[in-house]
Amino acid sequence: MQVVPSIDVTGGRSRLVFWPGASTGTGTPTDRPERIARHFVALGAPTIHLVDLEGAKAGRPVALDVVSRVAAEVAVPLQVAGGADGADQIRLLFAAGATRVVMPLLAAAEDPAALRACLEVAGSWLAVGLDPRPERLRAHRWRAGRVPTLQALVGELVAAGVQRFVLSHGGAEPDLGLLGGLVAATDAEFLVAGGVATLDGLRRLRDAGVSAVILGETLLTGRLEYGAAAEVAAGARP
Repeated sequence: MQVVPSIDVTGGRSRLVFWPGASTGTGTPTDRPERIARHFVALGAPTIHLVDLEGAKAGRPVALDVVSRVAAEVAVPLQVAGGADGADQIRLLFAAGATRVVMPLLAAAEDPAALRACLEVAGSWLAVGLDPRPERLRAHRWRAGRVPTLQALVGELVAAGVQRFVLSHGGAEPDLGLLGGLVAATDAEFLVAGGVATLDGLRRLRDAGVSAVILGETLLTGRLEYGAAAEVAAGARP
């Protein structure tokens, strides 16, 4: 399992100020996404995840300049969520330097033509983001008039060509039984965004077969140290 640092971006800056030397009073705090990304890549991060908060609200990429700055600083895949609601938006993100994109569930689940167009642009670098909690699925007014099960929904998207999913939980702890079932039943990668703040939590996700865990505030505030998290994710048992 990989540990992927996440940076929430708004107004061209990180939502959270990062100060890697806060515990010792050394170094300089920064809200520059490219500097934060460079720090974690130097520690071994295999991928950087950027969340364009304004883009998510607008339905189109807003932080393209940030994507370009980060892409110029790091030589690892750059995954962007927020604003990638269609093929044209994905093209803009790729042109800015993104190498992976996360498309929101509701832009993919009920519009097969739009999903096909996005897959034609992004291929295996397209992920679909969803909140697997049943109440979140019920909150959407589905055109078919019925609420699909998560397993059926994921199965349909995989059959359409989606190979990667980013599961968020709104800060709630991930359902390990549900995740394990999805991993066992589906030939796709599952990345879990948030919901874990301890090394034991990482171990449980690793043992469930999750491909990666995406950590933002937990890493940026120093609640978890990247090196320790990466060791546990890789299978170390200190």
